[in-house]
Amino acid sequence: MNEDIKFILDTAQEAMDAALKHLEKQFVNIRAGKASPAMLGSVMVDYYGTQTPLSQVANVNTPDGRTITVQPWEKSMLQEIERSIMVANLGFNPMNNGETIIINVPPLTEERRRELSKQAKAEAEDAKVGVRNARKDANNDIKNQEGASEDQQKNGEIDVQQMTDKYVKKIDAIFEVKENEIMTV
Repeated sequence: MNEDIKFILDTAQEAMDAALKHLEKQFVNIRAGKASPAMLGSVMVDYYGTQTPLSQVANVNTPDGRTITVQPWEKSMLQEIERSIMVANLGFNPMNNGETIIINVPPLTEERRRELSKQAKAEAEDAKVGVRNARKDANNDIKNQEGASEDQQKNGEIDVQQMTDKYVKKIDAIFEVKENEIMTV
């Protein structure tokens, strides 16, 4: 195989891997009814004038499947953390007991489960678009290879398509797992 085409295939695979990693990261943010510290992963706290991730100013734990506790390292940060959780608009109602912030994660309604499932499907479709864009870029690069024969170009395009199919199947499998997780009461 032509070295340039091999390089193009490797680049396409890296782009497809990146789309898959991004999808997994997005799925962590879609809650499935069970409390998880990752649910507060997007919360930024004003820490002495600097926007800082919540995990860098407090311990975030889940003592059970329905509760998240946030224990700040500095008690003076309690109100600021509470405000930041409200501003993040995650649908949580934090309660401050003077030492920790307690968040009760309400069970999901059937309607909310459907919404989250649609959101997960949209994220999966975005990942597929990323994979297909990588395929398109790779095929264009292969067609523009001047040192490669027609057969090498055709074989390269076949390899890109097989790689694309493999990644689309992975995305579908990941989505199916997430959808089952969301829809399970």
